[in-house]
Amino acid sequence: MTANATAQIVFYFAILLALTKPLGLFMANVYEGKRTFLSPVLGRVERLFYRAAGVKVDDEMTFAGYAGAMLLFNFVGFVVVYALQRFQATLPLNPQALAGATPDLAFNTAVSFATNTNWQSYGGESTMSYATQMLGLTVQNFVSCATGMACVIALIRGITRKSTPNLGSFWVDLTRSTLYVLVPLSLVVALLLVSQGVVQTFHGYTTSALLQPTVDGDGKPVVDQLLALGPAASQIAIKQLGTNGGGFFNSNSAHPFENPTPISNFVQLLSILMIPAALCYTFGKMVGDTRQGWAILATMTIILVPLVCACAYFEQQGNPGFAAHGVDQVASALQAGGNMEGKETRFGIANSALWAGATTAASNGSVNAMHDSFTPLGGLVPLFLIQTGEVVFGGAGSGLYGMIVYAIISVFIAGLMVGRTPEYLGKKIEAFEMKMASLVILIPASAVLLGTATALLVQAGKSTIFNPGTHGFSEALYAFSSAANNNGSAFGGLGANSPFWNTSLGIAMFMGRYPLAIAALAIGASLAKKKLVPAGAGTLPTHGPLFVGMLVGVVLIVGALTFIPALALGPIVEHLLLNS
Repeated sequence: MTANATAQIVFYFAILLALTKPLGLFMANVYEGKRTFLSPVLGRVERLFYRAAGVKVDDEMTFAGYAGAMLLFNFVGFVVVYALQRFQATLPLNPQALAGATPDLAFNTAVSFATNTNWQSYGGESTMSYATQMLGLTVQNFVSCATGMACVIALIRGITRKSTPNLGSFWVDLTRSTLYVLVPLSLVVALLLVSQGVVQTFHGYTTSALLQPTVDGDGKPVVDQLLALGPAASQIAIKQLGTNGGGFFNSNSAHPFENPTPISNFVQLLSILMIPAALCYTFGKMVGDTRQGWAILATMTIILVPLVCACAYFEQQGNPGFAAHGVDQVASALQAGGNMEGKETRFGIANSALWAGATTAASNGSVNAMHDSFTPLGGLVPLFLIQTGEVVFGGAGSGLYGMIVYAIISVFIAGLMVGRTPEYLGKKIEAFEMKMASLVILIPASAVLLGTATALLVQAGKSTIFNPGTHGFSEALYAFSSAANNNGSAFGGLGANSPFWNTSLGIAMFMGRYPLAIAALAIGASLAKKKLVPAGAGTLPTHGPLFVGMLVGVVLIVGALTFIPALALGPIVEHLLLNS
């Protein structure tokens, strides 16, 4: 890895960690109902929303009420996005007169954006109207993210409270997440992106004369090209901040109208992990011990940084197939060197690898390079990060409650070692909590492995895997890993816009989101009913290096034991064949 790449990675994580405390403290104050610098402006708006919806701030919900409200709200969002796609041909803000989506594509996309996955089996500029992009997809970017943030706050309340069945109000948590956190940050990021040249307009598409006219496949002259436009900056801001990831344009953040400069690249990259990192400090603040939050954040960082460096290293080594043809892959003042296939020259290998690591550590899924073009081991890194359950930062809210579940598993294992009932932050971890934690691990893993196996057994699945052999297997494995873990990125050689893939991946997305959120809420409700247990001589401190090391080990070992056999059939074998 070059010195330039090292410097960029170090600088990125330094800025990210510097923003963690102030943003995390602000969010803790928001969720605890304390006054913030935005309260004079947004307090009245918040109260207006509550009056319009008939919500009382002090009316709290039990587990059943909280989970029911969450599911009902997300179901309504699913229906709205499905309807917008099906009827977009008759709706306004459709300057290109795009037709409505097919039923299977509309189902897949509606589930995708409701679950915060943003898997896209379509090209945005050729399929979705401005109305669908704005009223459907952008709105879901806000509320699906706010749903994950609300669920983790409910879990944190369950940890801190004692002898109560209540977890707070879903409607209040949803409103505060959106109004105080996501909207202000999105406004700032969108303005920064517009300043860098990201498009934001309601004008229709335009044409531009080619500097070098050419001919198409039929030999006809081509003298100009159609440039897709639209209100992109507003969607890009929340797609990154909300760990959503869906691209306004087909090539996502590799598109020059979505991500034109190194500054826009850095702003978007920072936005991906900013809220998941800050929520760790929010967690520590709300449980009354910020060391707990720093321990979680340290665990995430210790896992992510070496994997990002590994991805950059593998890509910098280049492609042996290119070397055999005498292609210069040595880094110099004139080029990044290494494997530049599928990467933007304005970003190079370091920023491509850093983005690939960040977007798959979070449940973001946006890309500024094509993961399908990475070297086998370079592509294994983002794939494995997804398969860890995306708890290494993870989605806004969902990543943290996933990591808290791993923390519960870690203290359970520690308790087995010393022969006493495990405890986490003063609450005993018993059979019910471990059953729910097991579901959080087993459900997405089952969806990934069973889904991949099914796709490789039936003709409807195999017929659109366009790359043969090990890489084709990796593409199918990546698709179900991405769907079941709510990431949304893909290996691009898979033809996923078919009834089989749209339906099966839609089911995987659903299974990877709502059963896990319900299990996390059930853990919170169970812990909220318990009394606090004073720490004793056998209690494992959950804020020190020993616990961090144990938590890192549990995350990596569970991921490895679950997926190494599948990875061995895909990227590992592909690497051996490429270098044989």
